[in-house]
Amino acid sequence: MSGPSLVLASASPRRLELLRQAGFEFEIVLSQVEEAHDASLTPEQLTLENARRKALAVSRTRPGALVIGADTLVYIDGDPLAKPADMEEALCMVRRLSNRTHEVCTGVAFARDGTVLRELHVITHVTFKQLTDDLIRAYHAMVTPLDKAGAYGIQECTDMLLDRMTGSFTNVVGLPVEEVTAALCELQR
Repeated sequence: MSGPSLVLASASPRRLELLRQAGFEFEIVLSQVEEAHDASLTPEQLTLENARRKALAVSRTRPGALVIGADTLVYIDGDPLAKPADMEEALCMVRRLSNRTHEVCTGVAFARDGTVLRELHVITHVTFKQLTDDLIRAYHAMVTPLDKAGAYGIQECTDMLLDRMTGSFTNVVGLPVEEVTAALCELQR
């Protein structure tokens, strides 16, 4: 892809891998902004607010670069589930998702020189199987849950958790690649 330099404002190894697999060359610059945690906001509003904060902060330090900021949250019963603080909270989160459908929302903001150029969000509906505490612990022994919203990574040991999914798989991983690629193609012209 030609055009101005591209920057990913994220420490997520999953986002990095998804963007690389999509064929983009970019640098990684971590944003040092505090994320919003306002449960009164809709999934779209909260993830977009955090994505916007990340993209804007980094875009001010990389003149001319196109910066991508993203935020992914898991929602159940209208409550956002961020990254768990410890293994007990991780167990409780996945237990809450057991045998139920939840939403995964990713907000993405594209900024240049301190200005947001475009925003998008994607929601995927994910239904888990009926899960026992022993199965959840076995899953967490194979998949580190502490760096993942909702305490799971859909790309790892998927068959242990997943009953069905409606929407973008890459969104649940952390970056809706199809939508991001389309936006980047437009913005990098």
